[in-house]
Amino acid sequence: MNTFFKKFSYLIPKNKSESGHQAEYQGGRDWESMYRNRWSYDKVVRSTHGVNCTGSCSWNVFVKNGIVTWENQNHDYPETSPDMPDFEPRGCPRGALFSWYMYSPLRVKYPYVRGELADMWREAKKEHPNALEAWKSIVTDPEKTKRYKSARGMGGFVRSTWDEASEIAAASMLYTVQTYGPDRNFGFSPIPAMSMLSYAAGARFMNLMGGACLSFYDWYADLPPASPQVWGEQTDVPESSDWYNAGYIITWGSNVPQTRTPDAHFLTEVRYKGTKVISVSPDYAESTTAADTWLNVKAGSDAALAMAMGHVILKEYYVDNQTPMFLDYAKRYTDFPFLVRLDEKDGKFTAGHFLTAKDMGDLSQHSEFKYYVLDEKSDKLVIPNGQMGHRWGDKTKWNLKLENSETGEPISPKLSFIDEKDDLKTVTLPFFGHLDNTATLSRRVPVKRMKTADGEVYVTTVYDLLLANYGVDRGLGGEVNADYESDTPFTPAWQEKYTGIKSDMVIHTAREFADNAIATKGRSLIIMGGGINHWFHADIIYRAVLNLVLFCACEGKNGGGWAAHYVG
Repeated sequence: MNTFFKKFSYLIPKNKSESGHQAEYQGGRDWESMYRNRWSYDKVVRSTHGVNCTGSCSWNVFVKNGIVTWENQNHDYPETSPDMPDFEPRGCPRGALFSWYMYSPLRVKYPYVRGELADMWREAKKEHPNALEAWKSIVTDPEKTKRYKSARGMGGFVRSTWDEASEIAAASMLYTVQTYGPDRNFGFSPIPAMSMLSYAAGARFMNLMGGACLSFYDWYADLPPASPQVWGEQTDVPESSDWYNAGYIITWGSNVPQTRTPDAHFLTEVRYKGTKVISVSPDYAESTTAADTWLNVKAGSDAALAMAMGHVILKEYYVDNQTPMFLDYAKRYTDFPFLVRLDEKDGKFTAGHFLTAKDMGDLSQHSEFKYYVLDEKSDKLVIPNGQMGHRWGDKTKWNLKLENSETGEPISPKLSFIDEKDDLKTVTLPFFGHLDNTATLSRRVPVKRMKTADGEVYVTTVYDLLLANYGVDRGLGGEVNADYESDTPFTPAWQEKYTGIKSDMVIHTAREFADNAIATKGRSLIIMGGGINHWFHADIIYRAVLNLVLFCACEGKNGGGWAAHYVG
């Protein structure tokens, strides 16, 4: 019998009961093959799935005939110490759905253009063979512009071709160059680690075009400026199990249970040890459910909150009461004691560059990268070890020991000139609290006169400039804050109008963060995520938050510092 007709024989009952409730059919068992082969495989591949996920979850991917059939977790992640929870299970729902992403019918395989724009573009090309003129006819027509822009966020994409999509992109960029200038073109590329070739090609294109190029990190977490400038490296991400060692945790813009699913248990488990968790988030996120206190800041206002917390910590733990642990850390691991030249223009002083060995007449190699502190023990200018000039010199001295780089003698850098100042100068500092870019702050700093190769200059310390910027009242006069309720940058009262957080909550949280750091020797932790960095001023936000872990001697300590979870 023909195979086709044989299939119909399966539909004809062989035997049927009198009642009609039972029927016996005759057919093959080929239908069972799909079920029998459902879990068969010929190869197992270990994978971490996500190309930019920092989870490093271990997965077994089962493959048959080159097709991913299924996957499960591979329980081979390293064991933790006996006093800590284990890593396993190490995976999240997105990892378990890896094969679905690969073979999903919704996976984008072709260029798409919004339907309204595609229709207008195709009509314009009929009237204007020149692509630039075709694009101009659309964007210079207010009705057409409104039509395709108002459709944004509503879906409605239609399949296009690479030629058409490339032509639209090229025409729009040329129009932007002609109308507004080449620097108004911004190109976005993924993190270079994903493809150096595509990144380099895109970056080169934008350079030749005269535009600006952003990378994944620039947009998402602003790490290229903020992280290397503060830490000297791309990211400083401790293993997430270290959260379990923390004595106090702030989740700041990081929705851990959702975006760090494999590690979320460390956050919830450490609470059983008594660790307090603060959630800084504009929405009631999953991480907020694991928190003891919720600081629901207005979106984009995180820098104001961080600056106000920093103001409280600097005033109470550095100026009013000097905390030995904090001061020693500041001298040893930060740039607080380094000397900064003040530049004078039109009778106004601004912070210039660090006082360098080259400034003092040293013309040896890399002298422009060797910076001075004032040693309390000898009352002399000293270049400590660990300068960039030492890193690249013939005699490499690259460490964090508080020693004179020339003699090897121990030093104690002076943080401030307030007790032995030669003068007081008003310094103009940039201020980012207004819509325009012209706003500044005028704050007074203690200075000393220094004779350099170019003549006499005024110098101050980074620490003195820092206290001035935060507006901490040290009895020097000028635009300072008499108390926390003064509506001047960067008091707890000032931040309230931007963040919506009551000033007393800010004061209380800042004190808790600092007090815990003292009690636990630096185990105050901030899990900071990309949620606070979707803004043009993201770099400022990051630095304002990073300062808190520096002020409280937390960075570099197990259970403390900056636990950046920059993907969310």
